Amino acid sequence: MQTDHIDLYQMHHIDRKTPWEEIWQAMEQLVREGKVSYIGSSNFAGWDIATAQCAATTRHFLGLVAEQSLYNLNARTIELEVIPACRHYGLGLIPWSPLHGGLLGGVLRKTSEGRRAEKRKQQEIEQHRSKLEAYEALCQDLGEEPADVALAWLLHNPVVTAPIIGPRTVEQLAGSLRAVDIILSDETMKRLDAMWPGPGGEAPTAYAW
Repeated sequence: MQTDHIDLYQMHHIDRKTPWEEIWQAMEQLVREGKVSYIGSSNFAGWDIATAQCAATTRHFLGLVAEQSLYNLNARTIELEVIPACRHYGLGLIPWSPLHGGLLGGVLRKTSEGRRAEKRKQQEIEQHRSKLEAYEALCQDLGEEPADVALAWLLHNPVVTAPIIGPRTVEQLAGSLRAVDIILSDETMKRLDAMWPGPGGEAPTAYAW
């Protein structure tokens, strides 16, 4: 990696075989030695975040500062418990796959390009075709690219720090930066919610009443 210092060290998955006391002891050592500044998590459940933070508090350690999760218009499960946990403990949320593998990037106009031409991706497109047609029509009405709207939707959530983007061209990078300036009205947010419904809110409200 050609570096002797990591600003944010993210644990890629929860390790259920190792107690948090042992994990935090190792992380504290890395911080003391100046090798790592902050610790983050990735693909943690809400209760994993809570457990980690409670264990860190007993050791007078900062604990987690960020969580990296799958989150986009088509994958909203983390709205149940992960996002509330991040908000409660002050973690920044870093969504990965913000365009759901290109599905939200104007896929109907580019069905024969790259990975979109693969059989599995074509099946996924057909599965969501009615949603995609409505979504891309809405983006056209807004005068914005679908990928930029998908990123802007994420940025409207105050818990989100920044989505992880993977531009292949300068034009795609410019589009991603454009998302920062897109303001989605309450009406547009409601329309997006209707097209790509989430789990119904946060737990337990989403399923208990």
